[in-house]
Amino acid sequence: MKLIEIGIILIILLMIIGAVLTFSEDMTGKVTKTQETQHFEILSSEVVDNLINNPGNPENWEEYEKGTPGLAIINENGEVMPNSVSYLKFMVLGKNYKKLVFDKLFNLKLKSSMELSPLKSSISSVKIGEDTSSNNIYTVNRLVKCDFFKKYVIKDFQNPGKCNHNHNQEMNGCNYFKIFKGNLKNSDYYLIIEDNEDLNYFIDTTQDKGEEDWIAPYSKTIYLNDKIDFHKDTSEIVFIHIDKIHPKAVIVSIPKNFDKNYLNYDYFTINECKFILKAGF
Repeated sequence: MKLIEIGIILIILLMIIGAVLTFSEDMTGKVTKTQETQHFEILSSEVVDNLINNPGNPENWEEYEKGTPGLAIINENGEVMPNSVSYLKFMVLGKNYKKLVFDKLFNLKLKSSMELSPLKSSISSVKIGEDTSSNNIYTVNRLVKCDFFKKYVIKDFQNPGKCNHNHNQEMNGCNYFKIFKGNLKNSDYYLIIEDNEDLNYFIDTTQDKGEEDWIAPYSKTIYLNDKIDFHKDTSEIVFIHIDKIHPKAVIVSIPKNFDKNYLNYDYFTINECKFILKAGF
């Protein structure tokens, strides 16, 4: 065999070997990228599912902004509500997002953002987190229940209460709360009615038990502080009577600096929301 032929064969062999190596490298790169994508997708899903089903450790981590964050609501019976988001925990998480999420949950691997998007249009969506404008974005969606400002509710007329006029609770909705004069220095009390509720009401107290003077509300948000007469006492029991069974109405006690733009019934009940996590490099 001539040297020229041998040279040509060697060149062809080298070209084949090079093509095989290039193909192998491409396949290895694609496999690695696919595995990496699957890993981050699994990680993102695990982070979301853990957040919405776990209140965190300790359970009141939001008070100290330390520990392992969780967002799940703990109900009145001390039980964890699955697939839920505490609005308070969510907002505290947003204040220290980098440390609690990027550092602790994603181990410095992924930047992310979280959004609560209520299904009811009367409530605005809320977003926290980092810029996730990268081309490599992983999105995780879950349907959750969110409590927003429900912690300020002291009585919910969806639940039966007591009445000092002996109204039939199968036809009326009555409820009461005890208040101390000192409470009015730091808190505002409101009766908040759902926008579509058509009802009448009246207010009295243990000391001023008057006639049943039913009135139609002039607003769906009724300020109560100026309707309570303590006389010479330091406390009073206030009764609110509504001429409808299980009306969509709540009594709330909010701080003086509370944003009054949020005084809407929907903000004080459990609402269904989309919880959206976006994570990327």
